Amino acid sequence: MTLFEIIVLAIIQGLTEFLPISSSAHLILPAEVLGWRNQGLAFDVAVHVGSLLAVMIYFRNDILQMTGAFFKHGFSKQQTTDSKLAWFVVIGTIPAVIAGFLLKDLIETHARSAAVIATTTILFGLLLWYADVKAKHVQKLEQLTLRQTIIIGLAQMLALIPGTSRSGITMTAGLMLGLNRESAARFSFLLSIPVILGAGLLAVKDLLEANEAVDWSALIYGAGFSFVSAYLCIFLFLSWISRIGMLPFVIYRLLLGVVLIAFIFW
Repeated sequence: MTLFEIIVLAIIQGLTEFLPISSSAHLILPAEVLGWRNQGLAFDVAVHVGSLLAVMIYFRNDILQMTGAFFKHGFSKQQTTDSKLAWFVVIGTIPAVIAGFLLKDLIETHARSAAVIATTTILFGLLLWYADVKAKHVQKLEQLTLRQTIIIGLAQMLALIPGTSRSGITMTAGLMLGLNRESAARFSFLLSIPVILGAGLLAVKDLLEANEAVDWSALIYGAGFSFVSAYLCIFLFLSWISRIGMLPFVIYRLLLGVVLIAFIFW
């Protein structure tokens, strides 16, 4: 890859990992529009590392508090807000792990088409709009319940379908359940940590099995630009989401879906 391709793909990964706009929809566009080749397993690992570092550094205080509370109170009757939240992140991740293990090959074989991605980009964009408009937006993250966590975790399973957007569907579920926008976004970002870590480890496993040649400069640039774009994305999104709502992202998803449909029938 050229340096320009590395920068563009890394920024796309960093932004779309956390914005509710679908990474899979964006990653097929360079190939469709510009004829770029697949970036390879090693580059996938690098950009996942960059995104993971960004979210972990941004939420470092939350992670430390949740981890400490989990080991101190997580197995006792005296649960704290932080220990419960740590449990909720674990519980909310389980459905996606099970679904990924059972359905990954099936989805990669039958659902990774431009038509599927265009359809889900539009449909789940409209669902995000409905949740943002109709929801009450009153509940804080500290008031999250086990029932709500399970529902959000089940919703995250849908992110296996290309074009859905993991962050988009978990935020949609959170909003539908009454969480305010910032709380829905924060829980979505916290849920992303084990998911990105798992995806990165699977990519490392595939990379080792493939014995692929590694371009270390491409990996360093990819991880760096992915980190910067992901960190800025999280910071700006949480700063603005309470004021701007989800409508800009809904409009963007609808336009993106139309563009993808246009390329299908071009």
